[in-house]
Amino acid sequence: MTAPAPDEAGSQAASALPQVVVTADRSPVLLDKVGQSVTLLTKTDLINDQELDVADILARTPGVTVARNGGPGELTSVYIRGAESAQTVVLIDGVKVNDPTDPSTGYDFSTLLTGDASRIEVLRGPQSTLYGSEAIGGVVNVVTAAAQTPLEGEAQIEGGSFGTGLAKGAVGGKEQGFDWRVGAYYEASDGIPAFDQALGGHVNRGFDTAGVSGRFDDDLTSYLTLDQRIYYTASRNEFDGYDTPSGAFGDDAEFGRTQELVDYTGLNLSLLGGRLTNRFSVEYSAVGHQDEDPGESIAKYTFLASGRTVTWEYEGAYAIAPGYNAVFGAQTERSTLATSSPYDQILYGTPPASGAADISSLYGQISGEPLAGLTLTGGVRYDDHSTFGGHVDGQASLAWRLNNGDTILRASFGQGFKAPSLYQLYSEYGNSNLRPETASGWDAGVEQHLFGGRVSIQATYFGRVTHDLIDFVSCYGVTSGPCLGNTVGGYYDNVDRTEAEGVEVAAVWRPAAGVEVLANYTYDDDVDRSPGAPTYGLQLNRRPRNAANLDASYVWPVRLRTEIAVRYAGQSYDDDADTIPLKGYTLVDLRASYPLRPNLSLYGRVENATNTHYETTYEYGTPGRAGYAGLRLTF
Repeated sequence: MTAPAPDEAGSQAASALPQVVVTADRSPVLLDKVGQSVTLLTKTDLINDQELDVADILARTPGVTVARNGGPGELTSVYIRGAESAQTVVLIDGVKVNDPTDPSTGYDFSTLLTGDASRIEVLRGPQSTLYGSEAIGGVVNVVTAAAQTPLEGEAQIEGGSFGTGLAKGAVGGKEQGFDWRVGAYYEASDGIPAFDQALGGHVNRGFDTAGVSGRFDDDLTSYLTLDQRIYYTASRNEFDGYDTPSGAFGDDAEFGRTQELVDYTGLNLSLLGGRLTNRFSVEYSAVGHQDEDPGESIAKYTFLASGRTVTWEYEGAYAIAPGYNAVFGAQTERSTLATSSPYDQILYGTPPASGAADISSLYGQISGEPLAGLTLTGGVRYDDHSTFGGHVDGQASLAWRLNNGDTILRASFGQGFKAPSLYQLYSEYGNSNLRPETASGWDAGVEQHLFGGRVSIQATYFGRVTHDLIDFVSCYGVTSGPCLGNTVGGYYDNVDRTEAEGVEVAAVWRPAAGVEVLANYTYDDDVDRSPGAPTYGLQLNRRPRNAANLDASYVWPVRLRTEIAVRYAGQSYDDDADTIPLKGYTLVDLRASYPLRPNLSLYGRVENATNTHYETTYEYGTPGRAGYAGLRLTF
């Protein structure tokens, strides 16, 4: 939750330049012309924040909360405006990386590090018109860096508490119609006990991950460009949980390995003097999981999974007239899944799960300025799923710039849907009659700049209604209806409905040169509205109603940058019945950085400086006070 400082961004004026985002329209657009709620985190923001995990950075943005099953490397869920964690689309360089092996097609943020990222965009609210399935809560788009000069690079090393070490670097160049950049990183940590130390956990859970990314752009002709991007990670994490075979929760010997590969290959064709741009691409993502319990004699592996998604896409953008633009396209996506639990297969006869699903889509969106400063946008999407059939979504938004841009009014309405996951359709608990989860969301707000830009305030009201949520229905003690003849103990069905309503407020204050104060507050009332359910009207689990962040930084005359960041999360609950409370907490982080040379900086931070004990997931541990220091070199 930082902004450019003079020692790292050149001048405060640089932060006032028009900012461009790509998530809102799937093509570059000025932020002040976007009607949806967007948070843009620049390269400078990521550097100043110093955090390695993307999830911890997102937790400082409006409308976003995080739950983690322990320390670094453990299962990490991100909730946007209270939507389910599996209802967020995650993109890396434009490729959707939601995990087809996950029971709900969610994305585990535990292995997503900043790496060679140059920006992160968070688009809040239902966004299925342009992004399809899973985009009920919103979209997180991680964009890796592109070269800007003939030869450039950076390197970073860091070490600190819990035996944590990081090394990363990148090199690239841009010249004569060709640019390239390759980045790599490695992080390792002894970790903390995933089972809360306050409850008896004592075995540290180690974590290590390595990743590489690359992007290559070649101007084949003056109007045709080849675009290639690749991203690969491999990680190993030790975790605690419900022990096999005792079922008791506590210290466990299990560990897991995960590998993820993302590839994008595209051709960009510019016609009509640049008024019509065309993108033809194939996008590939694959993930593999392997969990192992070395202390188990029945079966070495407790869980095996592999999944992949291949998407073929055409997208066009046409400048209809000055101020009027259209985006349109077609997609076909195929996802496959194969999972097994060798332990359960031997002991209980649980069969492996496998399946595949296809979605074919058409979408279109038009934006225009009928009045000076007023941008109106509307779009529609049609999806045809191989199991549940056709589905239509739409969205509309406005952004109205007044008072020479010092006042911006925004409003949007959007629909979202989430297709049943492959596991929900084809596992032993599967139900081929499932309908997609659907949602309608809206927001309206104002952004006001005062005192020559030294003060900026944003306030947004939002709401969302979600229907046909898919949940597991237990057949324990039930022998009628769908449970008649059920031999596995339950099944998936469309049984739930939820509602969300809230307010997001964010402010920036620059009272003097080198001083900056940022703050945001979110009130998010997420409740169960499932008809006839015993949980009707109760707060959704692991989503606090109140969350806030405060960040104050100062660049001293000697070029030392110091910063204090405070994060607050109110009480939430770990279960649907709201019987297991997770107490509210406040975390304080301290950061500092100093440029030893124009291209070499020393930095350090203290996380959880007050050594606060807290939980984001019941009985799972969280890090206490920790310190880290590092060096960053650029050339």
